[in-house]
Amino acid sequence: MSTIKIKKGDNVKVITGKDKGKEGKVIAVLDGKVLVEGINMITKHSKASQADPKGGIVHQEAPIDISNVMYVHKGKVTRIGFTTQEGKKGPKKVRIAKSTGEVID
Repeated sequence: MSTIKIKKGDNVKVITGKDKGKEGKVIAVLDGKVLVEGINMITKHSKASQADPKGGIVHQEAPIDISNVMYVHKGKVTRIGFTTQEGKKGPKKVRIAKSTGEVID
């Protein structure tokens, strides 16, 4: 698998599927999938336990494929590229927004 371009904490926009057009913050990056805050919500039925004596219905985010989201940079979606930048300990790889060429992090 190639380098992961989306990281935890990034703002992304959904480009396909039932939540197309919605934006959110990445909660977690899984194996080829991402969890995005408020996107792809599912309903889970939880059984009563000592930790949750009442049980009931829980709404939570389900993973969405990483290819179905795009990074949002300054309000616009963009692809992400990589370049090397000189650092204190030699060259280091940094992410850049392909539309503007600006360094993301």
